[in-house]
Amino acid sequence: MRRRLLLRTAGLSFALFVVALLATPNAHAQEDRRITVTGEADVRVVPDEVVLTLGVETDDLDLAAAKAQNDERMSRVIAAGRDAGLPDNLIRTDYLGIEPRYDYDGRERIFLGYWVQKSVSLTLRDIDAFEDLLSAVLEAGANYVHGIQFRTTELRLHRDRARSLALEAAREKAEMMAAELGHTLAGTVLIREDRSGWWSSYGGW
Repeated sequence: MRRRLLLRTAGLSFALFVVALLATPNAHAQEDRRITVTGEADVRVVPDEVVLTLGVETDDLDLAAAKAQNDERMSRVIAAGRDAGLPDNLIRTDYLGIEPRYDYDGRERIFLGYWVQKSVSLTLRDIDAFEDLLSAVLEAGANYVHGIQFRTTELRLHRDRARSLALEAAREKAEMMAAELGHTLAGTVLIREDRSGWWSSYGGW
């Protein structure tokens, strides 16, 4: 039997926009002696929790029947989360949608029934139990997986580290460019956080 290999990665990307001032004996010329650089850093971390966002969609010609089917399946999904050891504060219902749907044959509108959609987010702190939880909720009745996000509860610590690395990268770049021009840096005029973002991925084969 072929063994499945799981890939779980997470990280934080950070970028800074920095304007540095070149040292010059002529104070009036400083305005024209600036170097603009960007500093970027990617920090990979070991995730310690995963957020699984699931959906249940049902349909029926009768609205009450469609909603009853959805409620019953969602109850089983939530029960599967509780059976996996998740407390209620880590199980959150996110969305409920009800809509009639139609088809068109060119001349008239044909009623197809009512669609009921509901989503729930489960936050799991035991990463090793993720595969079992995913299998359990799918068997319980979830028919959509809207998102799987591996993340860390120490986001601020890793964000500060990424910011520091981005600043160091910008400083080194500015110093190298100044040295190539025969100058040194006199200071920093502007620092702006250009972008930052948390990312995660999950896959397997």
